[in-house]
Amino acid sequence: MRGDCKRLAGMSEAHPATHRSGHVAIVGRPSVGKSTLVNRLVGQKLTITSSKPQTTRYRIVGILTEPGRQFVFVDTPGFQTLHRSRLNERMNRTVVDSLAGVDVAVLVVDGRRLTQVDRNVAALLPAGLPVVVAVNKVDTLADKKALLPVMAEIASLREFAAIVPVSAEKGTQVDALKEEVGKLLPEAPAMYGADELTDRDERFLAAEFVREKIFRMLGDEVPYATAVGIDRFEHDGPVRRIFASVYVDKASQRAILLGAGGERMKAIGAAARRDLETLFGGPVYLEIWVRVKKGWADNEAALRRLGL
Repeated sequence: MRGDCKRLAGMSEAHPATHRSGHVAIVGRPSVGKSTLVNRLVGQKLTITSSKPQTTRYRIVGILTEPGRQFVFVDTPGFQTLHRSRLNERMNRTVVDSLAGVDVAVLVVDGRRLTQVDRNVAALLPAGLPVVVAVNKVDTLADKKALLPVMAEIASLREFAAIVPVSAEKGTQVDALKEEVGKLLPEAPAMYGADELTDRDERFLAAEFVREKIFRMLGDEVPYATAVGIDRFEHDGPVRRIFASVYVDKASQRAILLGAGGERMKAIGAAARRDLETLFGGPVYLEIWVRVKKGWADNEAALRRLGL
């Protein structure tokens, strides 16, 4: 990655008419592996992942440029069914809005079982939109024959362009999935420069990587009550100096986040800093403060400031 990841207007080069380019929405219920799949397709960790459901909050674009084609993958939040709030209403709206104007959709389902939520997501896909199904997590199946009834049920939901068993975690069949999607891209010039990986800037990525570590290192409830904002982001020669605030709803949540003597937050910060140094390709100084902001998830002004 070179410096700022943010899209630079006017950087696309002219391509012949045979060049293919398009937006590909990655959709599905929570915890089916959408973000892991986007990272695998792009070949770079851009969107955060954890074993907890409903981790993704934002619409995030991952860009893959290959000779003759460009994929613009749109990672979306899973449809939110837990923790009712204005925040979750906004995330569900983001999922629906992300389907408007895309050229292809990839519906990600868990190969171990199809749920009613999967069916609901499939029903939301516009009738004329080409859809490829990624039947994920096949690496967890001891008997691959168990896939057959799941795939048959998927095929009965609507007409799909292709159904591809994959493992986003292991990379199994991901290239085959990409080829099926590539066939459906419209003829169009590239929308982004060849070295661009995302339309998000480094401030956004820094906040997300901190939030990922909170989800990975804490229990089930506190991560959903947190948000991360970047107060300052400075370039000091080769060093990026990042000053972040983690917002929580209650003082008790702040105590849990900090841990005894602040050790838990130190561990969160250290893990986030290591990932950011890998992403940015240079040293990072990261300072994090934990602040109590009661009711932030239902506060419209607070949500706007956090980009939600």
